[in-house]
Amino acid sequence: MDSVATPNSTVSALDAVAGRRSVRAFTGTPVPRATVERILDLAARAPSGSNIQPWKVHAAAGSVRDALTAELRAAHEAGAPEEPEYDYYPGTWREPYLARRRKIGWDLYGALGIAKGDRERMARQHGRNYDLFGAPVGLFFTLDRDLTEGSWLDLGMFMQNVMIVARGFGLETCPQAAFCYRHAIVRRHLGIPDTEILASGMALGHADWSAPENRFATEREAAAGFARFSGF
Repeated sequence: MDSVATPNSTVSALDAVAGRRSVRAFTGTPVPRATVERILDLAARAPSGSNIQPWKVHAAAGSVRDALTAELRAAHEAGAPEEPEYDYYPGTWREPYLARRRKIGWDLYGALGIAKGDRERMARQHGRNYDLFGAPVGLFFTLDRDLTEGSWLDLGMFMQNVMIVARGFGLETCPQAAFCYRHAIVRRHLGIPDTEILASGMALGHADWSAPENRFATEREAAAGFARFSGF
């Protein structure tokens, strides 16, 4: 039986949240199934309406992960049409969201030395999503298709728990909507039925901190900019 990694008791909840980032380069160090299962068990303490716990997870590693990512990369490189499961982004962009989206894109490309207009390298970088950025484990989150908005909120809280708990085991993550654009391939490799909607993928593994894409921090607006305080 796989051994479970020992969680780092010195990592506080505050540190785990404050240090979380979307890691885009991982080492190939394997993560045992028992560790992944323990992370999911702990993450399942997330709240859900009436405790229905609507989330489902399809975890891929080893030869299954390799076959899946190989076909996804081939489809991307061949320019195969994308067929999104749902609209993740708005149909029309407006401020402040457009500026934030552009900034993270250029910050990432700048860290990698990709110049504006270099569409070939941009496409190659986007294609790294389909290799899970080198992570040994891919998590794919689904919901029963007949569930409604409340269950999506529940799933988001569960996924956030996964990302934070993983840090307690010395692991990092990257949530990825890219897989939803090629969900048919994911379904076929992981046996996901059409009754489930693929909401997101997520890379899980040990971060390669020497990679330049992991050495820049995204900005966040302070609470004073998005919150209203009444009666304090």
